[in-house]
Amino acid sequence: MVDADGNQLGVLPLREALRIADERQLDLVEVAPQAKPPVCRIMDYGKYRYEQSKKEKEARKKQRIINVKEVKFRPNIENHDFDVKTKNVVRFLKDGDKVKATIMFRGRQIVHPDLGKQLLVRLAEKVADLANVEKPPKLEGKNMVMILAPKQQQNQQ
Repeated sequence: MVDADGNQLGVLPLREALRIADERQLDLVEVAPQAKPPVCRIMDYGKYRYEQSKKEKEARKKQRIINVKEVKFRPNIENHDFDVKTKNVVRFLKDGDKVKATIMFRGRQIVHPDLGKQLLVRLAEKVADLANVEKPPKLEGKNMVMILAPKQQQNQQ
């Protein structure tokens, strides 16, 4: 058993521990039930729960939900349109989101998957300083998909 100040009180029977906690007008809380013998602590349980919820809220604030944004291309996209979509990809990556780049093939375009792969490789080269290729270009049905993940900055970690 441990008291409110962190001092060891030794191994005590349950009645004795409850009596000491009651005298100090505090609660007896089991901290480590799996230990032999179980470790109990005399503390204000309401205050303890409040501090735990504060820690959890702080941890949730620091968590970042990563979304996957999708940018769709066609195999015969013009250079200006490609640049505009690349700017969007850069913006998404800077916001910390993953990007799913999709090339949509229509009709007989599917017989030229190399054009789509070249386009995705070109996109990956343009954003190489901001992103890692998490999933390389792969043909899935009539679409070719590549996933880019933002590189972690040292100042965030």
